[in-house]
Amino acid sequence: MNILTINLLFSTLVFWIAARIYLWPKLPRLSPRAVLLPILLLHSFRHLGLMFLAPGVTLDGLSPEFAYPAAFGDLLAALLALAAIPAVFRDAGSSRLLVWLFNVEGTLDLINAITLATIFGTAPFMGAAYWIPAVWVPALLVTHYITFVVLWKYWAGAARPGAALDSGRTEGSRDV
Repeated sequence: MNILTINLLFSTLVFWIAARIYLWPKLPRLSPRAVLLPILLLHSFRHLGLMFLAPGVTLDGLSPEFAYPAAFGDLLAALLALAAIPAVFRDAGSSRLLVWLFNVEGTLDLINAITLATIFGTAPFMGAAYWIPAVWVPALLVTHYITFVVLWKYWAGAARPGAALDSGRTEGSRDV
């Protein structure tokens, strides 16, 4: 196991512990909208995955078989997150579908990138982009999991989008 893999695993554990301490106990009282908007905003920065294609950021030898799918998969996840933000914010009928599309694509992209990085031995060639799999990917993995929980448990079966967004909200609570 290389150091990057250890960093990825430990960072994922730290983000998971933080979510369990700070978010999990409050999740039943928060509306899906209040949980999902910050997650979607965070994932909107996934355009930064294009760094894998920027000369001088990564080292010569970074496998293009990893770099191109990782970069463009991240870009697509960012675009899907951006598309979902106004829909969730405005309580549009398309919001749940857009969040599902973003979350499935974004999760599959991360699984694919981790798999390709392992197959093509990318760790020694990450250069300045090392922080992406060491810190950024773990945060994204945990927030994708949280999004699936919200979609399955707290935003399921609502008759209308507004009812779905309001589900789980306690009397007098406020969200975005």
